[in-house]
Amino acid sequence: MRRLAAFACSLVIIAACSDGGSDSSSAATDGATTVATAESTTTEPTSTEPATTTTVPATTTTEPPAQYAATIDELLAITRPIVLAHTAGEDQFPASTLYGFGESVKAGVDMLDLNVLLTKDGVLIVQHDDTVDRSTNGTGAVADLTYAEIAALDDAYWFTADCGACTDQPEANYLYRGIRTGDRPPPAGYTADDFAMPSFRQLVERFPDIPLNIEIKGSGAPAMAAADQLLVELNELDRAEASVVASFDDAIVSYFHSIAPDIEVSPGLGVLTAYVLDSTPIPDGMRILQLPPEYAGLQVITPELVERAQAADYPIWVWPNNRDLENYDAYLAFLQQGIDGLNINFPEQGVQAVRDFMTPGA
Repeated sequence: MRRLAAFACSLVIIAACSDGGSDSSSAATDGATTVATAESTTTEPTSTEPATTTTVPATTTTEPPAQYAATIDELLAITRPIVLAHTAGEDQFPASTLYGFGESVKAGVDMLDLNVLLTKDGVLIVQHDDTVDRSTNGTGAVADLTYAEIAALDDAYWFTADCGACTDQPEANYLYRGIRTGDRPPPAGYTADDFAMPSFRQLVERFPDIPLNIEIKGSGAPAMAAADQLLVELNELDRAEASVVASFDDAIVSYFHSIAPDIEVSPGLGVLTAYVLDSTPIPDGMRILQLPPEYAGLQVITPELVERAQAADYPIWVWPNNRDLENYDAYLAFLQQGIDGLNINFPEQGVQAVRDFMTPGA
């Protein structure tokens, strides 16, 4: 198989793997992610008095679909492209928060995209990074912190309108800072807890009907343990038939498929690299290709790839790994290329792009 070193080492072709996705200065892939800290304790939440000029954006008003697909088969049978809220629509809303997921649902998405990890005390949480540093007012590796320690943190601490996690902006730009810690009131319909880092169970119990695209983070024994717990909770919460499970690591995809052969899985880096570069067939039981448009100067999604995938009945769900491609025009262009799903950071714009694509000139 043709193995371009730069491609195989850095091209992350896997669901929701862009590191923040939107910020070109932090578009490192999960394969290159390093743990910023590994402290066993976390910083206590900081009470920060907000600047008087800070205004919390109005919540979205778009109505969600009247009925969600009950299974992945039903989802794939929808006769239009679908929209996924990547990490809770992380450029429009604070990533991996119940508030972000709630606003994405109101925007009209078809599916929620999320990442899962296990805490020190074995709680499956919804979190992209293997540390809490990038989005919260705490520090430390998720694996070194208890769920209680993590849940106390402000998961919208570093969110601004133009950067999902920037540390160098004026205080007034941090739109939701202090809601989690009770220093500011939450938007209507939400509570301070909706700005914490939720457990997987909390997310599903809040949104019990919408399909889920779930990436198991990491590799090796910790990721396998997370896979085991994910299977338990998917069955207990009756979401097994409405979920897609993915991982950067093909070994974790294979492991999850071995313990849950009836749950939809999406291929990892190695399998997708082989398919994109060499047309190597996707293994049986995997049919959804979750791909970035390009990486490191290499065009991943091309007319030839789209045609090949369509001929094999492999839907392509694109996740832009460049904020320049996180906008209505780019979303519409993806749809015009034949893309079947938008796993994106601005849910409202994606939903509108699909509507316009389906009703041109309306």
